[in-house]
Parts: sequence; structure tokens; C-alpha cells
Amino acid sequence: MGKKFTIKTKYSEEQLIVLLKEKNETGFHHLYDHYSGALYGVILRIVQSKEYTEEIIQDVFVKIWNSIHQYDASKGRFYTWMINIARNTAIDYLKSKGFQNELKNQSLPDFVYDSTELSTTNDSSDYIGFASVLESLETDKKELIDLAYYQGYTQNEISEKLKIPLGTVKTKMRNALMKLKDLLKDYQ
Repeated sequence: MGKKFTIKTKYSEEQLIVLLKEKNETGFHHLYDHYSGALYGVILRIVQSKEYTEEIIQDVFVKIWNSIHQYDASKGRFYTWMINIARNTAIDYLKSKGFQNELKNQSLPDFVYDSTELSTTNDSSDYIGFASVLESLETDKKELIDLAYYQGYTQNEISEKLKIPLGTVKTKMRNALMKLKDLLKDYQ
């Protein structure tokens, strides 16, 4: 009889990063199994379509796999790095010419999302309880976070939309992120 091998099903963040850098498929499967739900929630919140989210999530994991050597632990947590990749990929997708043309070619009934199934305010799309944390922010801070991180506005675009100076947007955004970081420290 041969040796029995046990498959490790739990990896520390550091072990997972090493496996990914070694292009280990088991590490990739662990990554997908343990992080796809949270990243799916982030993407769905931005694009508000399950169909597009499923397309984007694949791209996100390919980007993580291909750019794992760019991750720098001294600059932040691995999970935060992955969320930024997911967020940026979703925003890039929304801004892409192909997506914009697709929206222009849809009839109005197909374009209007009135289904509660696609609603991003339900609990099933909020995998990490972020909505409740965000709700505890002041209204102006919530608005800035929403515009920048969920709708993909740049700080210049926020300045124009809200008709406030760019310097004020930068200061308020910094304050909002510091408050959010303070609120999230209890969740780590």
C-alpha cells in the first residue's frame, strides 16, 4: 500500500502568497475558494449585474495569478490588494468602449434594472458586512466613498459633480478613508 497524503485545506496568507508565486495550482484553488465570494460582492456592487460580474471575476483571478509578484506586503494586506484589483477591473470594465457600446445598443426595458435579484442592497451581496460599516459613516463621507469606490469617479470628477474645490475633495476623502479605517479595525 502506498502512502496516504492529506491535502492541506487552510493556508496562512503568507503561505498562500508563496504558493501563488510558485504558480501552485492548489494555492490558486484555495485562493478562489476562500476569496471569490468577497471579491464577487465587491464587483457586483460596482457593475450591478450578475452576468457582468461573473465575466469580470474570472479576469480578476487571472490578474491576481499573473501579477502576484507585484504584491508588496509592506504596502498593505493581501486581501486589500485583491479588492483593489477587483475594484479597478470592474471600473475599467464599466468605462470600456465595448461595455459603453453594449449599453447604447440595449433597449430601455433591458437596461433598467428593477429586479430585486440584482439589488446590491440585499445581504447576500454583502459578504463582509461592509454595508453596515459604511452606514455608520456621516452622509458626506458615505457619498464620497460611494462615488469614488463604487461608481468609479476620479477626485476631479467628484469635484465637478459636487461643485466643491478639488483640494476639499481630497481632504474630505482622506478624512472619510481614515474614519472608515478606524471603523474597520474591529473587523480584522
